[in-house]
Amino acid sequence: MEKRIRLKERDAIIQSLKSGVTPKIGIQHIQVGRSNEVKALYKDIERISEGGAAFRLIIGDYGSGKTFFLSVVRSIALEKKLVTVNADLSPDRRVHASSGQARNLYSELMRNLATRNKPDGNALASVVERFVTQACKEADEKNINVSTVIHKKLASLSEMVGGYDFAKVINAYWNGHEQDNEELKSNAIRWLRAEYTTKTDARKDLDVRTIISDNSFYDALKLMSLFVRQAGYEGLLVNLDEMVNPALFMRHS
Repeated sequence: MEKRIRLKERDAIIQSLKSGVTPKIGIQHIQVGRSNEVKALYKDIERISEGGAAFRLIIGDYGSGKTFFLSVVRSIALEKKLVTVNADLSPDRRVHASSGQARNLYSELMRNLATRNKPDGNALASVVERFVTQACKEADEKNINVSTVIHKKLASLSEMVGGYDFAKVINAYWNGHEQDNEELKSNAIRWLRAEYTTKTDARKDLDVRTIISDNSFYDALKLMSLFVRQAGYEGLLVNLDEMVNPALFMRHS
């Protein structure tokens, strides 16, 4: 039985192709010649949805369609209700660093965070808002404090490296939501995006002792992957492109 393409996807595909750009949604419908690769990555996405993990390296010659294929995988993940983050690696955005490049990469990933309803990115605030809304609903049903529900939901995160302050920042966002304090909400999102460069500023604004830095890049990603599941999504897909950049492998004296 043929699967019908949703009207929203059809229009996005046609308009993007007319403009000569890659569609943001529905891209899997114009992918050809990669059925085995798509099936393999589809299984990985299902594994993530079931609480597991997967790692893949997409290798190919220049112009062979690696970036396009990553976009296809990302689109499939969004359809399966995963949250996705993506970024291009560069000399200023690296997985391992000591001068802010890893923090820059994390910030870029969080700025590009996308959901099915916001496939173009900048969806971090929406994910946090969804979590807070669910916490409010549960608090009303059980007639308990919202902060109590938040701490209960994020208890497993608090046991991890950086998890205590992560949970505290989410609670700060709730306080901003409750007090109609847009600055407090904005500061919470800034912290989650790794946009604080000093612990002093973070402590003054949010009463936390840590920030997301080069040293906590991987720990922060693990926390975010657990948080999005608490917010009702199926998991987190991380796409890193442009590993070919030779400057990434230069040795500095």
